[in-house]
Amino acid sequence: MGFSYAPTAAVRTGAERATLVRRTYALVFASVLVTMLGTAFGFSQPAVMSAVGRNQIITFIAMIAPLWMVTRAPREFPRNLILTFLFTFVTGVWLSPVIAGAEHYSPGVTQQAALLTFGAFGVLTVYALVSRRDFSAWGSFFIVGLFVLIAAGLINMFMQSAAVGLWLAGATVLVFSGLLVFDTWRLVRSGTYGPDDYVLAAVQIYMDLLNMFVAILRLLGGNRR
Repeated sequence: MGFSYAPTAAVRTGAERATLVRRTYALVFASVLVTMLGTAFGFSQPAVMSAVGRNQIITFIAMIAPLWMVTRAPREFPRNLILTFLFTFVTGVWLSPVIAGAEHYSPGVTQQAALLTFGAFGVLTVYALVSRRDFSAWGSFFIVGLFVLIAAGLINMFMQSAAVGLWLAGATVLVFSGLLVFDTWRLVRSGTYGPDDYVLAAVQIYMDLLNMFVAILRLLGGNRR
């Protein structure tokens, strides 16, 4: 996603790089599990899920607040991990009414979206790992695409066009697939991260996965609200 920060020191050895990659992906998968717990909590508390559905802006602020705080102090252990898991848990709660609505119209669609997301994650990660290409130009290109998507999404909030919504969902999958390749390349090839920057790296990859999942869910569900 492209957070701006300066690493304390660049990764210098293969062992440091391997440790950084291992910690990053361990945190990514732990964050996914915490998100699932947050979603399960939402389903177990219908009043909470209903409140989340009615107050999307408040929930969004509650979700973004810990994310913003962790990007301000990404190396302060254990504060960085606590904030990361708080962010991913609230994200799961935020997802609960979205998933409930999707399952109401298309039972089983969540599992399909999850399988497609993790399948794409595996393929794109392997591509970024084995490719010798320089993906540095992908960052700015897909970030611009992300801003275009946001602008188009805001316009479609007023248009309420299901067809445009489906096109936007497809474009979202494309944009975040590109960002996933770029973020993976930055992790394993570039000198962007220091040895202790696994939290920032994990958050960026997690955000790529999250947005891909939501977009795929919308595509499979026909963009029903």
